[in-house]
Amino acid sequence: MRKQLQILQQQPEWLLYVMAAAVPLSFATWRALINNFAIEQVGFGGVEMGILQSLREVPGFLAFAVIFLLLFLREQKLAVLSLAVLGIGTAMAGYLPSVMGLYFTTVIMSLGFHYAETVQQSLSLQLIHKDHLPVVMGRQIAVGSFVGLAVFAFISFAMPWLGMGYQSTYLVGGLGTLLIAAFVLLAFPTFKGESEQHKKMILRKHYWLYYLLTFMAGARRQIFVVFAGFLMVEKFNFSVSELSLLFLVNGVLTIYAAPKIGHLVKHWGEKKTLGFEYLGLIIIFTSYAFVDSPLLASLLYILDHLFFAMAIALKSYFKKIADPADFASTAGVAFSINHIAAVILPFVLGFLWMHSPALVFLTGSAFAVVSLVLSRMIPLQPQRGLETTLVQARG
Repeated sequence: MRKQLQILQQQPEWLLYVMAAAVPLSFATWRALINNFAIEQVGFGGVEMGILQSLREVPGFLAFAVIFLLLFLREQKLAVLSLAVLGIGTAMAGYLPSVMGLYFTTVIMSLGFHYAETVQQSLSLQLIHKDHLPVVMGRQIAVGSFVGLAVFAFISFAMPWLGMGYQSTYLVGGLGTLLIAAFVLLAFPTFKGESEQHKKMILRKHYWLYYLLTFMAGARRQIFVVFAGFLMVEKFNFSVSELSLLFLVNGVLTIYAAPKIGHLVKHWGEKKTLGFEYLGLIIIFTSYAFVDSPLLASLLYILDHLFFAMAIALKSYFKKIADPADFASTAGVAFSINHIAAVILPFVLGFLWMHSPALVFLTGSAFAVVSLVLSRMIPLQPQRGLETTLVQARG
């Protein structure tokens, strides 16, 4: 058994699986409790909650700054530090039950979360061969979903049956992440990627298609995250337990489907997979705009979640076209590009929702249509020097 463990510790993909388990221990705990905690313990209203969610997205928008930290830290050490910050921010949340206290712990938690996600993506690109990357990333999603479900089950049992309060529940989630961070630091060797990473922010003209598709993905994701659940409550009067059941179904299906989606990307290729994803999202968002059945709305919600897992193909596409030395820098830049929409869209579309909820989802359809058109420019076999079909045409 000990020998088998030592063998696993020498495989970089197992480092990525362990990190994928560490993040949801804290973030799923924070997300499961935040609404009740903010209202019951802190006295939040709609304005304060809006400010909180905006503050939570700021570290994601500033994820490009991760590259400057690499001037002082190797990426695995930065990953451990990010997980520690995530755990500390979560563990502290219950002990500062005030408006400013919750703002503070949310920013700390979000800083660790977004930087851990950024570094994990960069390490995945560096350490895993391009042919195996979609499979490994699919498994990472499945691991995260499984841990998220375990957190949800624990909270559902511990708070009503064991009498755990907000303080102790936040503390358990945060300490879990801190323990895994310590394990990563002590148990795994320092893995080396394909190339030494650039220690400056880089924007490459020949990555323009990847940047645009990343922005579109962030825009669509925000519409789903902010407004799909809101539709279920406002239009169909879903209760907390009914929404929780949807989250549970999503989690179970993701555990099963995400690894298979990774194999699908490997078999189909990035162009076909992304085209299928965007076509499916056009149908889903358009259906959201006109749905009148709560059962159909629930099905759309589940399908929406599964289709977004196909975004693995976008990262696989970048792995094939990028200079290996650009992985860390571009991972940070991509997170920032992805979060531009998170800062702007909820505010703008909130006003549009007051006029017509259908137009909000049709806006999502429009983003998916643009993504579908852009995806047609991905070569069947993308590689460095052949980033788009436009390059192929010029050649």
